[in-house]
Order: sequence, then structure tokens, then C-alpha cells
Amino acid sequence: MAKTVVIYHSGYGHTQRVAQFVAQGANATLIAIDADGNITDADWETLDAADAIIFGSPTYMGMASWQFKKFADASSKRWFTSAWKDKVAGGFTISASPSGDKLSTLQYFITLAMQQAMIWVGQPALNDGTVNRIGSNSGVMAQVGPTSPAEEIPQGDLDTAKAYGERVAAVAAKLLS
Repeated sequence: MAKTVVIYHSGYGHTQRVAQFVAQGANATLIAIDADGNITDADWETLDAADAIIFGSPTYMGMASWQFKKFADASSKRWFTSAWKDKVAGGFTISASPSGDKLSTLQYFITLAMQQAMIWVGQPALNDGTVNRIGSNSGVMAQVGPTSPAEEIPQGDLDTAKAYGERVAAVAAKLLS
């Protein structure tokens, strides 16, 4: 069984809810990036020991939150030692508008993973109107209105998140065998 970690920043609870479903699907450990963009030394050790890391952030103004970017910049210490080389990677995001430029956030995660020499896992689910309703192949995209609470994230988006977590963990396990 692959050790999977979901690391995310959530400003208002929406990304946290999606993260919980991704983690449920992957049987993963959750690490929250705090409001100042920090994680603990123990969290870094957990990430270093993982076989797969799934990144998550809300999409704010067409990109990942600054708190997530601070974490990503701090991960450069891992780049110097190739600590995350060949780990499996994935990502998810949520925004208030149907587009919200969520693809920019996923592409940022992909670039981060490539810089770390990680192996990116895409979203295989076809858009059936419920699962993968936004139609992203790069990772999970979720959407809920700007004044909606996290509990109103469409169930199909949460099902997509769970299925994606399962896929990332399965790919990591396959590569370990």
C-alpha cells in the first residue's frame, strides 16, 4: 500500500472539504498549510516519507493561493537533494466561478511536480454530467458559488475528488510493486 499525503491550503473551508474527499479515496494523511503559509517540521518529514503527494489550493485570481506558493517555494530544499524524485503527484482546486482559471492552478501544480522530478497522474474520469462535470483531465476541478458554504459543493465534484484520490494511490502502489 502506497503512503499518500494530501497537502493543501484552504482559505474558507471549501478546499479543505475537497481535500477530505481526495484523502478518503487515497487513504491519505492530510496536511493543512496554515494561514501564514507554513507547515511543521513533522509535516515535512511526512511528505518526504510519502510515495505520493497530492497538492490542493483554491484558485484565487487565476492561481494558487499565496500560502500554497510559499509552501511550494519552501519545497526547493527538497529539489536540491532530489528528495521527491519519482514520487507520484496529483492536484486539485476549487473556485467560485465555473471557469475561474482553475487550469492555471493545476498547471502550476504540474510544473511544481515536474521541477521536483515527480510523476504526475491525470484525471481519467469522463465527464458524465456528475463525475468530472467540469471536464478536467489534469486533476480535479471543483466549483461552488461565491457565497455558498463548503457543504454546498456538488456531490459529483466530491465524488470526482474521491475517485481521483483512489487513482493516485493506485498508480503509486502499482509503481511500488
